[in-house]
Amino acid sequence: MTATWSASELRAIDEAAELRIAVRGQDGSLRPAVPIWVVSTRGQVYIRTWYRRDGGWFGRVVSSRRARITVGPVTADVTIEDVGAGSPELRAAVDAAYQEKYARFGASVDRMIGDDAAAATLSLTRVGEQ
Repeated sequence: MTATWSASELRAIDEAAELRIAVRGQDGSLRPAVPIWVVSTRGQVYIRTWYRRDGGWFGRVVSSRRARITVGPVTADVTIEDVGAGSPELRAAVDAAYQEKYARFGASVDRMIGDDAAAATLSLTRVGEQ
């Protein structure tokens, strides 16, 4: 069962510098959580990495497609969709969200809106009722 993100959850995500993501293994167990940048736009939540890779948190989350996130007061089980750069409109919206939220990090945010990072965009869909 999927659920939409509530306005308060999206606000918490927008206000937090990072979320913590714990990837679910095939047996349902959670790996240790790691902090990553997160944005929301159009009522949906997105994460990226600077470059696509098979290892680390990104490779595990793409393989598993299931995780638990914690950001501020929000803890949610999520499913993962690899949306890549998506449509030009989606890419522009996610790029703008990263630029607005993380502008204070200078060159680091530039890497998060580059072609490699855009191609490694994941959408997080909330599962169940919270």
